[in-house]
Amino acid sequence: MRSATRFALACALTILAAPAQGGIGPTVVIESGKLEGAIEPGVSPVRIFRGIPFAAPPLGDLRWREPQPARSWSGVRQATEFGARCMQQPLYSDMMFRSPGISEDCLYLNVWTPAKLERQPKRKLPVLVYIYGGGFMAGDSSEKRYDGAALARQGIVVVTMNYRLGIFGFFSHPELSAASPYHASGNYGLLDQVAALNWVKRNIVAFGGDADRITIGGESAGSMAVSALMASPLSRDAIAGAIGESGAMMQKWTPPARADLEQKALAFAQGLGAPTTAALRAMPADKLLDAQGKANMPFDAVIDGYFLTEPPSLTFSSGKAARVPLLVGSNSQEAPGSAVFGDGAPTVASYRLGLTRTLSDKAEAIFELYPAKTDADVLPAATAVASDDFLALPTWKWFDLQRQAGAPTYYYYYARVRPRFVTDKSGNPSPWGAVHSAEIEYALGNLDTNPLYAWTDDDRKVSATMNGYFANFIKTGDPNGGALPVWPKASLNAAGIRRQIIDVDTRSVPFAEQRRYVGADPLLYMR
Repeated sequence: MRSATRFALACALTILAAPAQGGIGPTVVIESGKLEGAIEPGVSPVRIFRGIPFAAPPLGDLRWREPQPARSWSGVRQATEFGARCMQQPLYSDMMFRSPGISEDCLYLNVWTPAKLERQPKRKLPVLVYIYGGGFMAGDSSEKRYDGAALARQGIVVVTMNYRLGIFGFFSHPELSAASPYHASGNYGLLDQVAALNWVKRNIVAFGGDADRITIGGESAGSMAVSALMASPLSRDAIAGAIGESGAMMQKWTPPARADLEQKALAFAQGLGAPTTAALRAMPADKLLDAQGKANMPFDAVIDGYFLTEPPSLTFSSGKAARVPLLVGSNSQEAPGSAVFGDGAPTVASYRLGLTRTLSDKAEAIFELYPAKTDADVLPAATAVASDDFLALPTWKWFDLQRQAGAPTYYYYYARVRPRFVTDKSGNPSPWGAVHSAEIEYALGNLDTNPLYAWTDDDRKVSATMNGYFANFIKTGDPNGGALPVWPKASLNAAGIRRQIIDVDTRSVPFAEQRRYVGADPLLYMR
């Protein structure tokens, strides 16, 4: 019997063993050693294992290197606290962390699994690996809205993982490329995700999970990462399904060639007085983080020749991406209409002027696709332009290419406007539509983790619907089931495609906007 098979069987036996007496938490044995987690009580209790190292700390000479194997340990490692979040600046006020602080030593993941598992060796649970958003500059697996308990209570093993951000995770430099065994640099944060996914493949049986039924999901930058993982030769064979919420590495978010950023990195390093990678690695992490905030260059994914060998849209269109079920969509207000018509009143005149300012000679063609006959039409039209330009159009492109490849695809349009803040006595919801990231708590069943909003029965209804779709999809590759409104799979015939409006009245509707997306595809993007 192969050693990997023996290890998997040992892990399966370990998770089924009852916790030791005396208040000790649940234990599992993984490849690195023994872990002791915690139990979240309730009608359906959940086992939680936090802060599990899936790679070695990327410190010293390991800064800007592909992730290395995690070190083993002796005895029992406590897995009751989240690990540190990766180096980042405080960019987004809606991020509620439970991690102790920032550190370069941040490559940890967390696992939620049902406390009561079937005592059947062949009974393994589907797995969700969820990737946080934050523009590849911020975010953390400990965020409350990503908590995995709600899905775990539905018979799913949930994993959230950290990955390097900003300059620490996306820094391309010619000296780093020359020293790499793969002749590549940059994309370290994405390589962290590959390492975490591989760790899950090797170890998730210890938590009751099925290594052959791993769905990856994410929102915003996390959704972009999902599209890239489906395209990458390093990860596309490890995926059984994918969920994308508002984002794809396509259209305006297509990664540039590595060489483009390497030259900017040279100038950046010279400006820091650190012309070599040895000097850059010797710099304190907080000094690098401060320099990142002042840098006149992006820290983004690149076509590095290793993780990504070509633009993801080419990989999808050629049929080489993971041909797995895909559930994907965007929100009704990914970006505000004021990004088009400016700070003044939304009038037809200001709308036309804004289109000309941002799109130049393409303005008239976009106006024909997003018309506004009266001033009352301007806000929804301008919001649609801004939202499509930002994330909705790239997300649709991902959906359409996967649909054409023949994989089961499901497209949603999330429209539920969040309720007022608890502290807002006016009762007026502020945004015009469902803003970017508004769906996360609903989709993952985590409304109660966010105390800022005065959630209503309607919100809980929407959450039960969207969370139900997600749970069904993770289990079967199809969001349908139970009493949920029917969500048709996208037709291979473009004229027959429908999309699911997710709101209080969730329903399937003809996808009339696809004509607009097809027309806008070569015309957007705003400068």
